[in-house]
Amino acid sequence: MIPSLRLLALGAALSLAGACSILPQSEPVDIYRLPVNQASHSNTPVDWSLRLNKPLASEALAGSRIAVIPQGDVISSYKGARWSDPVPLLVRNRLLDGFQRDGQVQRLSADDSNLQADYELSGELLAFQSEYQPDGKVEVVIRFVARLVQGRSQRILTSTRFEVRQPLADTRVSTVVAGFGEASDMLAGLVVGWTVAQSAQAQAKNQ
Repeated sequence: MIPSLRLLALGAALSLAGACSILPQSEPVDIYRLPVNQASHSNTPVDWSLRLNKPLASEALAGSRIAVIPQGDVISSYKGARWSDPVPLLVRNRLLDGFQRDGQVQRLSADDSNLQADYELSGELLAFQSEYQPDGKVEVVIRFVARLVQGRSQRILTSTRFEVRQPLADTRVSTVVAGFGEASDMLAGLVVGWTVAQSAQAQAKNQ
């Protein structure tokens, strides 16, 4: 190799090595599943099918960050912690698990499979975060607007808004995650009961 070209190659290699050394190190991230504490039941099955759709969510709630509102209207997230899935998928799967554990609706599907069902459960996730209160206490807050939709016509049969609050003993991430699990258990129980009752009313009207 010509000496000048050799020097140029060596200089380029050193520049690349220097550039690599100043790149920021990736922050260690703990990935958390949403805890489930509900027991399974053997209820009498219904004769209709249900499809669960991922809820709509704002950009702040659509990712996998664990959201927190430390004060006012500021939305932040816990450093070095993430959910195992984007929040809308996390909530849909939690509700799906709630229906499976309840046992009444056995013909279940989710929107990724694109299967037709008698009814669809859609909605909007308005809040899925921990919030600091004026007295310094922290609680998990979930707000979910549920819509029961007729499968074939896509007509909205009814809708309602759920709000669940779970106080936390401390601000450790593990405690916060456990609080999200308890709040999600409560939400799943409320949504399952409401969906079964409203679907039964719709079935009665059609007979």
